[in-house]
Amino acid sequence: MKFGYYDDKHREYVITAPATPLPWINYLGCNDFFSLISNTCGGYTFYKDAKLLRLTRYRYNNVPWDVNGKYFYIKDGSVIWNPGWQPSKTELDFYECRHGLGYSRFLASKKGLRADVLTFIPVKDNCELTRLTLTNNTACPKTFSVFSYVEWCLWNADDDMKNFQRNLSIGEVETAGSVIFHKTEYRERRDHYAFYSVNTDIAGFDTSRDAFLGPYRGADCPEAVEQGACTNSIASGWSPIASHQINLTLDPGESKTFLFVLGYVENPPQDKWESPGVINKKPAYALLEKYASERDAEKAFDELCLYWRTLLDSYQVHTQDEKVNRMVNIWNQYQCMVTFNMSRSASYYESGIGRGMGFRDSCQDLLGFVHLIPDRARQRIIDIASTQFEDGSAYHQYQPLTKQGNSDIGSGFNDDPLWLIAGVGAYVRETGDLSILSEPVPFDHDPAKAAPLLEHLKRSFDYIVNHKGPHGLPLIGRADWNDCLNLNCFSEHPGESFQTFGPSEGPVAESVFIAGMFVKYGEEYAKLAALLGDDKEAQYARSQVKEMYDAVLKSGWDGQWFLRAYDAMGNKVGSAKCEEGQIYIEPQGFCVLAGIGVKEGLAQKALDSVKNRLDTDYGIMILQPPYTRYHLELGEISSYPPGYKENAGIFCHNNPWVSIAETVLGRGSRAFEIYKKTCPAYVEEISEVHRTEPYVYAQMIAGKDAPRHGEAKNSWLTGTAAWTFVNISQYILGIYPTYEGLQIAPCVPEHFGDFQVTRKFRGASYHIQVKNPQNVQKGVAKLLVDGKEIPGNVIPWQDGKKQVQVEVIMG
Repeated sequence: MKFGYYDDKHREYVITAPATPLPWINYLGCNDFFSLISNTCGGYTFYKDAKLLRLTRYRYNNVPWDVNGKYFYIKDGSVIWNPGWQPSKTELDFYECRHGLGYSRFLASKKGLRADVLTFIPVKDNCELTRLTLTNNTACPKTFSVFSYVEWCLWNADDDMKNFQRNLSIGEVETAGSVIFHKTEYRERRDHYAFYSVNTDIAGFDTSRDAFLGPYRGADCPEAVEQGACTNSIASGWSPIASHQINLTLDPGESKTFLFVLGYVENPPQDKWESPGVINKKPAYALLEKYASERDAEKAFDELCLYWRTLLDSYQVHTQDEKVNRMVNIWNQYQCMVTFNMSRSASYYESGIGRGMGFRDSCQDLLGFVHLIPDRARQRIIDIASTQFEDGSAYHQYQPLTKQGNSDIGSGFNDDPLWLIAGVGAYVRETGDLSILSEPVPFDHDPAKAAPLLEHLKRSFDYIVNHKGPHGLPLIGRADWNDCLNLNCFSEHPGESFQTFGPSEGPVAESVFIAGMFVKYGEEYAKLAALLGDDKEAQYARSQVKEMYDAVLKSGWDGQWFLRAYDAMGNKVGSAKCEEGQIYIEPQGFCVLAGIGVKEGLAQKALDSVKNRLDTDYGIMILQPPYTRYHLELGEISSYPPGYKENAGIFCHNNPWVSIAETVLGRGSRAFEIYKKTCPAYVEEISEVHRTEPYVYAQMIAGKDAPRHGEAKNSWLTGTAAWTFVNISQYILGIYPTYEGLQIAPCVPEHFGDFQVTRKFRGASYHIQVKNPQNVQKGVAKLLVDGKEIPGNVIPWQDGKKQVQVEVIMG
């Protein structure tokens, strides 16, 4: 069952039924100012940091779903309705939500009155613009009222939702004409405020939530709207809001447009006040003057559309499969950019409070956006590396506002250091910029301890070298990529965090997955060292990689697949000898994509075991069989019911690893089969089962042992976005950036057909036409560059060249 459709021409997903299985959201914002907005106008806004500088409130896991938001109430006689359906939930005569790239548009009609709401954030300014157009489609004049509504958050979202003994006394506002200013805490430690305005005279306003809603009422039926008049309340403590009342009459066929601006302003400490107790409003008025008219909004919207069009044009494909085209050209890249901005901090599932930017997460996300914004990728790498410890280990996360690491959920996840090598390698391969390797970068944000970035990578590499267990495999620490495999935890009591309880490291528990990473990214590190002329370091790195490769074959192979780990007692995890959890997905994918076991014939056995033991119609499960009881020696992974999350759920993030591994073996049909199972465009038809948005990837899908097999959770902010884009763009379609140039090595299913790719690479546009006359799955028989055949399958990079014509004959 579908609740909408793709509009590929306009790069939109159009939702035609407001009561979607879950709120289907979009993200607004490109730089520092962001909003989340759902298909029923729910969501919230923040500046830079969803925890520390949140402008408006949102109530997670509330009933009914998806409140608060930024609402418009229309009172037409006795009928009250919202263009986004919520919160009144009045049945609409027509409804449509169009989620586009950086904007959302709502079209709705009731009793012959049409509302058109366009909401977006300009590319360069810290404000959200909402254009509301109202049209009378009846044969008679219509007189009605419109009420806007936002509820202010008292800045720190965590404190806002629990420190009531303070926060119910501090709310402060100012009003000036049609502008409502939220100045809570401004007169003490803050130098910023927010405002909400409309570009017309208003009939009334409210800034007190209690006055607007009325006692014992919710946002579904505010007393002020029901009575048809705001109260001109001035909030004093309690909960401040912003609501404008506009009364208007429209003749038949007449339309009127209003522009609402929700903005954020910072003032220098010495210039905070206009006069005693009156905030300096000049920056706000300057911003409002910039967006005073409908024409101003249209210009800003055009700039936003151009921004996204230019950005996504960096990689465009045309195949015979429209679903591949729309995901690669539009939605997958868009999700990669959103995930770059948010990491795992702010979504319908992540409150923006409990997590900052993940060290591991941000390094992996970089793989999916480095081709789009290499300059910002460079800065992100510096930010991440600056939180690293001197011994090469890392904080597991950092706060985006301060860019300093924190240990809220612990550190000592021993895969973290290697992901830094992965991110830096991807950046250098994409850009050719070796200067970043010499860039001085502090350890733990201490400038006195700065060292060249390459030294950071060496410390990452050597951290694994110096932290091996009895089998010569890497010690797992708190956990590796799977945060829930806690082999050093031993938590027996509820309330103990698996990630912080117990020792962060033990002398025995080892990870085969990290070993696969070490082989993959150890070779990447060796190449980077060699590029800077340090052949001795490159040789040393490769000797360590060879040692790890051999250790995996000796102690990490279980007969038909790779082991997952050794626990703190030295027992095997992910072995056929285990009662539960006999096979895990992670080492099968990562060891094979690293090349381990390919020449020995083990890789094919491992991937065949994945298909036979872990595959389902909705994707590949993380393990089988599920854990049916709590295992003290394994930790959180065994605490979930069977089929959910890490206990045999389908973790979409690691499905691309197996798909990439299949391309290593040349099995394009199987690689594409895996790709399709979790790809949103291919599961749109089962939205009632899948439930999350049909245009972006989810983190997790319930496995076959769960009662709701196929149901997704945790959409949008997931490493699935980056890894899937890497999989489809670099391995299946096969356009892979190397240090020397652009490699062309497609691995496609039989009868995939010819296809074309336009790929921007180091300042040049490569127009690549791939022909497959023999319907092979992998292999390049001929490569022509600007009409001339060249040997091999790597197009050497030529500085200064702007357009490159490429013809590829597979065979």
